[in-house]
Amino acid sequence: MGELRIGMVGYAFMGEAHSQAWRTVNRVYDLPVRARMSLIAGRDKANVAAAADRLGWDEHTTDWRDLISRDDIDLVDICTPGDSHAEIACAALAAGKHVLCEKPLANTVEEARAMVAAADTARERGVRAMCGFTYRRVPAVTFMRRLIADGRLGDLRHVRAVYLQDWITDPEFPLVWRLQKDKAGSGALGDIGAHIIDMTQFVTGQAITGVSGLTETFVRERPLASADGAALGAAKAAETSKGQVTVDDAALFIARLSGGAVATFEATRMATGRKNGLRIEVNGTKGSLAFDLERLNELEFYDATLPGTELGFRRILVTEPEHPYLSAWWPTGHLIGYEHGFTHQARDLLEAIGNGTDPLPSFADALGVQLVLDAVEKSAETGGWVQL
Repeated sequence: MGELRIGMVGYAFMGEAHSQAWRTVNRVYDLPVRARMSLIAGRDKANVAAAADRLGWDEHTTDWRDLISRDDIDLVDICTPGDSHAEIACAALAAGKHVLCEKPLANTVEEARAMVAAADTARERGVRAMCGFTYRRVPAVTFMRRLIADGRLGDLRHVRAVYLQDWITDPEFPLVWRLQKDKAGSGALGDIGAHIIDMTQFVTGQAITGVSGLTETFVRERPLASADGAALGAAKAAETSKGQVTVDDAALFIARLSGGAVATFEATRMATGRKNGLRIEVNGTKGSLAFDLERLNELEFYDATLPGTELGFRRILVTEPEHPYLSAWWPTGHLIGYEHGFTHQARDLLEAIGNGTDPLPSFADALGVQLVLDAVEKSAETGGWVQL
């Protein structure tokens, strides 16, 4: 078994989740290559040193360029705000490093296109790139895709996808980077809307071809974040001066899919009482399937081909070893959690690199999501339908 030496940029929420995956993946799965947590990069010397010790990294640095320049790093894992994705990813690919980049791929379509071009060039030299749409790796979601591909729902007619959170409902919550367009690209639309866009296209096998949407910012000024209030979910900022919120709080849009289905999407971080409420339902001529992240080990399935006396939604408990990813985990009925999707993501990437195949979703797939995000923003500005 070869060794793949990982360098990760960023150590906050996503950095912690990715670290959990790199620590775990080779202890669970038998893979053609083994991950080594070699180096972590972050701007603050004391914080990145503490993160390296806590999360299990061999070394740390305060400059991501040092990480990329080292010959003993094989893969760069990007867990930073969106404004740095393109620069880091393109530099890493040019240096011959494999890349895993968190979603959304970039802050703009132009940046995403440049990243795709860099990935295409690197691929000719055997260098691989993948975007981290982790919810694809929840076993129930992957199994949902399989059932739809097998024709269990017949012709698809409707998709309903929502992602609801409430962490910024308090108007005194500080102006963290996720509320600033120059750093985040967009608000709820790109942060959580990107997930349900990708999930819809993933499970249905259909592309979004046109959208009509609206966005809204309910709280337009917030207290400037103190050093202690810079992280997601932090307490109220200590400072009293305020800055402008430059992203959306909520985004809603309707869409057409390439196979003829129609869809509705809602992404908001102002849904009071909803902590991480992602749900997708697909209706077809032969049945329906629904997934709810708050019950991530389950699917709801309505089989319209059964006799009328047997109709009704039934629960599928997705914990069998024959279900996607689960043969390496626990006995039937023993549940997995949020962090397992990241381990499955790491597994798929290591397997692809070890076998010399292309991991999915590719940067090109992620560009497809970026184009939808851009189309929704244009539609919200013009009030019209935008064709992709």
